[in-house]
Amino acid sequence: MMKANSKTVRSGCICLMIVVVLFSGIGYRMGAANMLNTIMKTAHDLLLNTVFYLMGICVITGAIGRLFVEFGVVSMLEMLLRPLMRPLFHLPGVASLGAVMTFLSDNPAIISLSQDKRFASYFKKFQYISLTNFGTAFGMGLIVIIYMIGQGYFVAPLIGFIGAFVGCIVSTRLMQHLLLKSYPQYATEDAVEAEAVERQQESVKQEEKTLFLRILNSLLDGGRTGVDVGLAIIPGVLIISTLVMILTFGPGADGVYSGQAYEGVELLPWLASKVDFLFNWLFGFSDPHQIAFPITALGAVGAALSLVPGFAAEGWIDGNAIAVFTAIGMCWSGYLSTHTAMLDSLGYREQTSKAIISHTVGGLCAALAAHWLFMLYTLCV
Repeated sequence: MMKANSKTVRSGCICLMIVVVLFSGIGYRMGAANMLNTIMKTAHDLLLNTVFYLMGICVITGAIGRLFVEFGVVSMLEMLLRPLMRPLFHLPGVASLGAVMTFLSDNPAIISLSQDKRFASYFKKFQYISLTNFGTAFGMGLIVIIYMIGQGYFVAPLIGFIGAFVGCIVSTRLMQHLLLKSYPQYATEDAVEAEAVERQQESVKQEEKTLFLRILNSLLDGGRTGVDVGLAIIPGVLIISTLVMILTFGPGADGVYSGQAYEGVELLPWLASKVDFLFNWLFGFSDPHQIAFPITALGAVGAALSLVPGFAAEGWIDGNAIAVFTAIGMCWSGYLSTHTAMLDSLGYREQTSKAIISHTVGGLCAALAAHWLFMLYTLCV
């Protein structure tokens, strides 16, 4: 008991010290009153002008996604994509359904699907565990692409999607390699025990519905799911984005802190400028402020998207940045905040470190591929 109490005190002191040092440094630079005003006003503006905009996109895409499920579009896409699964991802063909579902919604969709024993019976253990990486790379894909198109770009987000696809291959394959290296028996062990698989004929009687009711129910149910996603991104956008923006932006236009929204201490750009040559060569980042997007995407891609309008207003982004942002935003898709929970729900929490390492590499490869593909595109047009 005494040992546990001392551990609690030690961790509490460390946490308190980090918080005090961080906000004391920001408050010393901006002034305590200005810092608090900026935090509140930035969070308020993000809620009104970013979260509700993203929620609107989530509702629309959720409705479209449910409509696609109801009328067989998802099943058609799954059949078209099935031949790509084994040669590219070393996964059974049914995994393509997971890619479509997460693209239309969010990362956890792959988990709800994989918990279906009939679906899981197609996988070996190493493939089953790697679904966490595979599904995450497509999470919120439709929302990210539509958001970027809404910012006035069209080709760059599509190039970013190809980059995310490359990152997904790298992440999934690397995760499988690490698993088989540590657990060779996973190559032959089934994900689900044979006796646990219930292969019974589905005989669900559906009541007859008119075409109008099917469309109406699909749109409303999908829209309701979009509202849930929109509500779920609020903490990430308000907490992570506010902190990142304070560490990214500088004082007001006149160089003086006034406590307005989107003021900050420019710490992240200063750190990025020390290795600017590396980010410029790898990702084509033309401004050190751009590094804030991938850092934020680690925790929440919705929060990362909220940075884009401010970057555009300051003239810090171009087509290449949008392509890279789309690729790394889709591929990482807040994996640091979801991987542990996703693997825990599958029953393999101890593999979290392997999943995070693999997905970190995959996201960097996605950004790298998007940058060089965009460079090739600019040479061809």
